[in-house]
Amino acid sequence: MSLGFLIVFGIVVMFLFMGIRVLKEWERGVVLRLGRLVGVRAAGLQWIIPGIDQMTRIELREIVMDIPAQEVITRDNVSLKVNAVLYFRVLHPEKALVQVQNYLYGTSQLAQTTLRSVCGQAELDELLAEREAINQKLQEIIDQQTEPWGVKVRAVEVKQIDLPQEMQRAMAKQAEAEREKRAKVIHADGEVLAAQRLADAARILSTEPIALQLRYLQTVTEIAAEKNSTTVFPVPIDIFRPFYDMATRKERAADER
Repeated sequence: MSLGFLIVFGIVVMFLFMGIRVLKEWERGVVLRLGRLVGVRAAGLQWIIPGIDQMTRIELREIVMDIPAQEVITRDNVSLKVNAVLYFRVLHPEKALVQVQNYLYGTSQLAQTTLRSVCGQAELDELLAEREAINQKLQEIIDQQTEPWGVKVRAVEVKQIDLPQEMQRAMAKQAEAEREKRAKVIHADGEVLAAQRLADAARILSTEPIALQLRYLQTVTEIAAEKNSTTVFPVPIDIFRPFYDMATRKERAADER
């Protein structure tokens, strides 16, 4: 076997070896041939033409990106800091490579500006109470902007809202005043209900004299159960009324004589 054949064979083997690429399951390879897009390679063992083809690996797994805290002035002129987390993935690897220079950096910058814009259009109470609506609005706006890049935004979650100390103290006072108001209203409702029940009981007792006597006996029983050394029995005035009426009649008869 001649030396020239061995050299040519070695060059061919090296040429073939240089074109071997291995893509993982969550990767896709975007191939450019002499600067032109020729296709997307799937996971596994792939081969490209060395020196002519260029393969760029694009990850298809969902990416979790932290959005740094942004200075925001709300619609009601409250200054605060808001940070969030972004969940997205690449659906079209060729668009992510061709349509934008760096889809990761572009998505991050777009998320930051959108976060400032959306939070700046809302009031403080909306940011605190309607977190889900704010997240949904952020997701829709960012997803619409990244769609031409082949990037799908699945969710945006506002993580933390940092309020100034003055605003925190004001909100604490407001919450305390609200709790006191509810307590007073509940107490007043209880007084009204108790007065209404007493009035109903008084009407029932006034129409049923025997009920008043039964209530008197029940009260005596409760007092006796207390194991007191001295027990006071209140006597209803109605018991003495016959004697009073008898005395009154005798006095009238004496006056008539």
